[in-house]
Amino acid sequence: MLRLLYASFVLFLASVAHAGDSSSLLDVSADGARLLVANTDAGTLSLVDLKARKLIAEIPVGDHPEGTTWVPGTNLALVTVYGDDCVKFIDTVKNEVVFTLPVGDEPYGIVTTRDGRFAYVTQDYPGTISEIDVAAKAVTRTFTVGKGIRGLAVSKDDATLYATEFFTGTLLAVNRASGAITDRWEGQEQDNLARHVVLHPKRGKAYLSHIRSRVTAFDARGSIFPHVSFCDLVPEKPGEKRRRSIAIDTYNGVYIVTNPWEAAVSPDGSKLYTIYAGTDDMNVSRTIDDDYEEIDRIGRAVTVGKHPRAVKTSPDGSEVYVYNTLDSAVAVLSETLTKKIATIKVATPAKTPEWRRGKELFQSALAPMGTARWISCSSCHPDGLTDGRVWQNPEGRRKTQSLFGLAHTHPLHWSGDRDEVQDFDYTIRGKLMQGRGLAKAPLKPRASFAEFAELEQQTSGLSGDLDALAIYTNSFTMPKSPHAPGGKLTPQAVRGKAIFESKAVGCIDCHTGAYLTDSTLTKPLKLHDVGTGDAMTEKIGPKYDTPTLLGVYRQRDYLHDGRAKTLDEVFTLHNPADKHGKTSHLKPEDIADLSMFLKSLPYETPAEDTPNAVPYRLPASGAR
Repeated sequence: MLRLLYASFVLFLASVAHAGDSSSLLDVSADGARLLVANTDAGTLSLVDLKARKLIAEIPVGDHPEGTTWVPGTNLALVTVYGDDCVKFIDTVKNEVVFTLPVGDEPYGIVTTRDGRFAYVTQDYPGTISEIDVAAKAVTRTFTVGKGIRGLAVSKDDATLYATEFFTGTLLAVNRASGAITDRWEGQEQDNLARHVVLHPKRGKAYLSHIRSRVTAFDARGSIFPHVSFCDLVPEKPGEKRRRSIAIDTYNGVYIVTNPWEAAVSPDGSKLYTIYAGTDDMNVSRTIDDDYEEIDRIGRAVTVGKHPRAVKTSPDGSEVYVYNTLDSAVAVLSETLTKKIATIKVATPAKTPEWRRGKELFQSALAPMGTARWISCSSCHPDGLTDGRVWQNPEGRRKTQSLFGLAHTHPLHWSGDRDEVQDFDYTIRGKLMQGRGLAKAPLKPRASFAEFAELEQQTSGLSGDLDALAIYTNSFTMPKSPHAPGGKLTPQAVRGKAIFESKAVGCIDCHTGAYLTDSTLTKPLKLHDVGTGDAMTEKIGPKYDTPTLLGVYRQRDYLHDGRAKTLDEVFTLHNPADKHGKTSHLKPEDIADLSMFLKSLPYETPAEDTPNAVPYRLPASGAR
C-alpha cells in the first residue's frame, strides 16, 4: 500500500515537466525549442535552436564547464565552471554572461527547483552541495554531504536532492529544507565512477551509470565492468533489497560496451537511454515496473559518435539528443534510435588536432587501443584523475596515480619503469588492454620481470598516434589547492612548511623543485627505499620513484599501495624507522601542521617549464 501511495503521489507531481531536474552537459528547454550544451574542452556554453537544427551562439564561460541548466520560466541559463570554481549566469537573449558567482571548489552538477527560485550545485572534492538563490545571485547555504560528490537530481516535489559519490557509487538523499542526509543507497565495494543520477518521472526509482573495478584482477576480461544500478526511493521495508544492478556487458550479449557515463529517462517513463563513452554507443531499454529485472533491451546497442558524454530527450519523448564531445556535435536520434535525424555542430574544436587525437585514443576501448573492448585509459584515469583504487598489479599493489603535472614528473609508475608516455604501447599490447598497439615496429621485450625494456626502448617518434597520446596525457596542469584560500598559506600551514623544509625532518631532500619531486630522466634514475616495500606481494620494490606532492589533498589514501589512510599515518604508523623523513620525534601538533601544509599544495601555480619537462606536451597556453 505504501508503495502504491508513493507512486500515485509521484505521478501527480510529474504531470508538469521542467528542465534542469538532473544535471548534465545538456539541458532542453521546457518547450523543447532550445538546447544548452556545456563544452568542457572548449570552455564554452552553446545555445542550439532545436527546431532549425542549428547553433545560435557559442559563449565563452571558463575552464571546464561540467553542468548546465535552464532556470524555469526564464531565458536564463546557469553553468558550473569546474576549473574556475564558479557558476556563470547566461542571458540567452543577449547570449552573454551577465553574472559570475563564486561557489565552492570544483563545482560539477547543477539542478533547479520547479519554480526557478533556487539552484543546487555539487562540489566534487570538498563533497558539498551549495544552494543558490537565483534572483539574489547568491549562495545561501552549503551542505556537507560526502566524498567526491558529482551527480545531482532533484525530486519532483523539490523536497529531496539525490547526489552520487564519484568513487563509491553511493547514492545519497539530502533533505532540501534541512540539508541533512536522510537516506543512502550503498553499492558493492567494487562500484566506482558514478558521475550521474537520473530519476524516473512516475515511480520512486533512481538510475546510476557506473563501472565496477575488480582490483584483484589484471586482465582485459576481468578487471573493469560496465554497470547500471537501480535504487528504490520508497521508504525502506525490513528485508527488502533497495538497490540492485545489472552488468551491461552481459545485458548486451556478446557486444561489449565500456565506461557507462550517463542515462536519460523518457518523459513518460517508458524508456531508459544509457550512453557508453568508451565504445561510442548507447542502449535504449524498456523500463519494467517489477523491482527486479528493471529494464529490457530494445534492439542492439547503436553507435552514436565519438565519446558521448550526455543524453537528454525532448519533452514529448519523440527525439533523443546525444552530445558526442569529440565530434563537437549533438546527434538527434529517433526515440527508438533507429534513425539519425540530424547532426548539429555545437562547438569550436578544442586545443590542437594532436591533443584531440590523443584524447580520442585515451578515452577509447576500441581498436587499436583494445580488442576486448572492456578497458580504456580513462577507465582508471578519468579526465586525468585517479580512480581512487589500489590495484593488484603484476609488480605488486599499486595505487592509481593522477596524471596532473605528469609532463614534469617523469619517469612513470611507482617503480620508475617507463621514461616516456609512449611506452604505454607496452600496456596497450599487453594483458590489460589486449590492443594491437599504436606503433608498427616491434617493441623490445623484457629479459626478466625486473629488467625494464621500456627504459631502453625509444617509443617516441615511432607513431603519430603514440605521440598524440603522449601530448594529451601530459597536458593536465595542477589546480590550486582549496586549503590555501587566495593562494596564501594559513598560519598552521606556514608552521607545517617550516617543518617540511627543516634539516631535522628532511622532506625537502627528495620532495624538491617546482613539483616537489626529485624525479629525473637523467640516468641512473633516482629511486628511494622509504621502508614501504615490505609486502609479501611486492615483486619489484623496495625502491620507488618520488611522487609529486602537488594535489595530494585530493587523494583518498597514501603511499604506493594505499596503506596509509591519512597523511598523519604516513609519518607515524608507516614510518617507524624514520626512512621516509625523520618524523618519530615530531609531536602530534607538528604532524597536524605538516599535514596541513601538504594539503595546501599547490598554493601557487607551479612552473610550466622545468628541467624535467618532456617535449611531447601542449604549449603552456594550450594546457588544461
